[in-house]
Amino acid sequence: MRIVFVGAGDVAVMTAKALLGEKHEVVIIESDKERIDDISEELDCGFLHGDGAKPAILSEVGPQQTDVLFCISNDDKANIIASLVGRSLGFKRVITSISDPDLEEICRELDLEDTLIPHRTISRHLQDMVSGLDNVEMSTLLRGDARFFTFTAGKQAAVRIGKLDLPDDARVIWYYREGKFHFADGDTKLEEDDEVVILTHRKNLQDLRKRWIPRRAEDRNA
Repeated sequence: MRIVFVGAGDVAVMTAKALLGEKHEVVIIESDKERIDDISEELDCGFLHGDGAKPAILSEVGPQQTDVLFCISNDDKANIIASLVGRSLGFKRVITSISDPDLEEICRELDLEDTLIPHRTISRHLQDMVSGLDNVEMSTLLRGDARFFTFTAGKQAAVRIGKLDLPDDARVIWYYREGKFHFADGDTKLEEDDEVVILTHRKNLQDLRKRWIPRRAEDRNA
């Protein structure tokens, strides 16, 4: 797979190292030339010096040949803009990182469904630690080809889970309704706007994304 990062922060560098170790192709876009110089010796990947929110820069990395665009710089607004530009240029999948939870609704309105809020994840982890709860690292759960897939139910998915016609090696494990956690089984009736979590084999991810990750606005209106 070919992966492009907008921003060369610590998370991007750590993720790039892991992906390179799995023989993926990685390109990092960074506006700070000194930062590129600092990390270029430890990362055997492509670098592009420039503003990742600019169409001309994103076009240089080949949107049609790229599988995932990570917009994970330290600037929320820049990440959102880069994500919108990336989507308009035809990147297959765009993942947006924001530190301000107040921007989550904006991302939803803009159909940026693959939105990460790192501080929220860390906050939940710390809360559980204070409460004396045992936390299990996700990496210890997802071994081999096991993967989680999440989507927000629309009108067509507001049915019983047993009617979703999932692959044999895919199961809805839980869902969130109005922010509350619920376990799921085949008789559970989903409602519009439920956030659904599926455990599946990685081979199914592409087909699941085609079904439930919103297409670009111009595609939906075609």
